[in-house]
Amino acid sequence: MLKHLTTAAMGAAMLAGSSFASYAAGHAEYTIRATANSNENDEDYDGLVVFKNYVEAASNGKIEVELFIGTQLCSKGAECLQGVADGSIDVYISTSGGAASIFPYVQVLDLPYLMADDRIAEDVLSGDFVRTMRDMALEDSDDKIRLMTIGNTGGWRNFANTKRRLAEPADFDGLKIRTVVADLPQELVRALGASPTPIPWPELFTSFQTGVVDGSKNGITDIMGMKFPDAGLQYVTLDGHAYMGALWWMSNDKFMAMPEDMRRVVVDGFYALQQATFASPKRKSIEAYAAFVEGGGDLYVPTPAEKATFAAAAEPVQAWFTDNVDGGERILSALKTAVAEAEAKINAGRAADIQ
Repeated sequence: MLKHLTTAAMGAAMLAGSSFASYAAGHAEYTIRATANSNENDEDYDGLVVFKNYVEAASNGKIEVELFIGTQLCSKGAECLQGVADGSIDVYISTSGGAASIFPYVQVLDLPYLMADDRIAEDVLSGDFVRTMRDMALEDSDDKIRLMTIGNTGGWRNFANTKRRLAEPADFDGLKIRTVVADLPQELVRALGASPTPIPWPELFTSFQTGVVDGSKNGITDIMGMKFPDAGLQYVTLDGHAYMGALWWMSNDKFMAMPEDMRRVVVDGFYALQQATFASPKRKSIEAYAAFVEGGGDLYVPTPAEKATFAAAAEPVQAWFTDNVDGGERILSALKTAVAEAEAKINAGRAADIQ
């Protein structure tokens, strides 16, 4: 009996799915063109698939989401954000570095050692801090570019290198650490005593092999996905200095042109996307860490005292940020407030749960 019921239910679901797909394809009132400059193994793609599925279903086919994975629509942050502003792209995901040339204050996400763990980061990125950043971006783009949510794209940034274990700031002395072109990551590397060396991502494998750089600051899934251990990267210090935030932007004109009920569907779709990108790196990192160690890699977790020395050495980067970045003081204040509130709430919950 159960078998027959299950078979019938599956048949009904398949029929409903095919009918819905037909309706969505033929009768959508709104089309959202979404792009991610990544691939189908990436957290960004995972999030977009969840977004597409949710929005098309919850809108009963009134909204169709078209996915463009890779560089079909655009290839660089500034170019892609310009596409969002002019309406040729509806949704785009960037890292903080990718958006920093237009919205420099988004680099606040790269300030080191402000968020302690996933629970804190996920709480902070689900509240008023993001709304503050959204307001700032709308102001600076003449109401054209809207920040919808901030998810994750690769877990946490950690320092990795080809030379030695990094257990204290003195261990950075003499190392050449790859950074992006943005100023803040370079300031962080200098504060820790190493030399920042901007290198394009596609050139990094060869740069490790030839000694152009000795290290980088990446998540483990990126390290293993790019096969950096084969180029000599054998030391990873899990200092977790920055959460790898993914900023999801949308054309404000496209969003506001929808009626309120459809805007609610889109907002809820971005919530579903955010939750998917929070979860995806946690799962993918398990296999990546295991593969790194099995390949002979040195995976080191700093003690709380050692991590405190890293944080103390990097603290001047906050002053640099507020002094040199337009909007820096406002957004850093919003982040610190959100972190304090999250810590109070989560620590109170932990205290109650362990009794």
